[in-house]
Amino acid sequence: MAEAIMEVGGLVKHYPLTRGVLFKKQIGAVKAVDGVDFTLHRGETLGIVGESGCGKSTVARMLVNLERPTSGTIKYKGEDITRLSGRALKAVRRNIQMVFQDPYTSLNPRMTVGDIIGEPYDIHPEVAPKGDRRKKVQALLDVVGLNPEYINRYPHQFSGGQRQRIGIARGLALRPEIIVADEPVSALDVSVQAQVINLMGRLQEEFSLSYVFIAHDLSIVRHISDRVGVMYLGRIVEIGRDAEIYDHPTHPYTQALLSAVPVPDPEAREKRERIILAGDVPSPTNVPSGCRFRTRCWKAQERCAEEVPVLAVPSPFREPGGPVAHDSACHFAAEAGVVEGQNNGPG
Repeated sequence: MAEAIMEVGGLVKHYPLTRGVLFKKQIGAVKAVDGVDFTLHRGETLGIVGESGCGKSTVARMLVNLERPTSGTIKYKGEDITRLSGRALKAVRRNIQMVFQDPYTSLNPRMTVGDIIGEPYDIHPEVAPKGDRRKKVQALLDVVGLNPEYINRYPHQFSGGQRQRIGIARGLALRPEIIVADEPVSALDVSVQAQVINLMGRLQEEFSLSYVFIAHDLSIVRHISDRVGVMYLGRIVEIGRDAEIYDHPTHPYTQALLSAVPVPDPEAREKRERIILAGDVPSPTNVPSGCRFRTRCWKAQERCAEEVPVLAVPSPFREPGGPVAHDSACHFAAEAGVVEGQNNGPG
């Protein structure tokens, strides 16, 4: 395993709920992220998946310091970047860039492509002298598969897939070590999604990048990720290598998500058991006690309401050479057995 380039510990983001106009009183909080831990290794892609509203995008924004965490740490090369400000934070941001979800709103319509991609050089002029900027921008356009002569065009003159390529080029401008991609293909057509995913895979090798890739499409995450973390209601409930998660899921929520992934093979589809979850996702303002998934889980017992499950390898599977060697936050992950042979999505 490569060295850890980013370590996230106990990450929390609560948005206060207030009442009153002049004298505002906090009456609660939206617990968007409520204790997230993971490690990103150099050169790997960590995929984070989950339903809408589970806190994925909030995590992404905290990783690049667009949101300040309520508590917790984000260590980049051993330094906690949540405590940085001013020049120190500016220097770190150069190495951690972001690709946003919607290519139609993340690009300024009043700026040319050259100005959009070159804007990071205005913030970090030491990276590229003014005389070299045009050549660097054109080189970035070429790298992401666009004609360098498009440098003077505006965003409205491009398709959605081309706009996302522009967003990726902007993220690459400062030669970062980490790119946080917040659902970068969710707004694109399926055929274009494959092109952008393949582009990101090629760029990872070419620029020695580490990715935090956030999405809700499990098949896309499997295609690009080395490890996968599954989020539910502000917490990671299962995390491990992609083959472990997809072929041997131990958390009931992960099993339910995988059972919903479309399978093109009719015979495999007939053999697979579809898991239908009861009820809706609880409100992040009033999360259930104990295990947050217990209100929708078919395996829930009294213990689940009283004790918060720890994200760890289930004890029976800690033996060397066992079928499961990844963390799962479920009291009964081991007792429930391992669901094998899911074969969901392209591998």
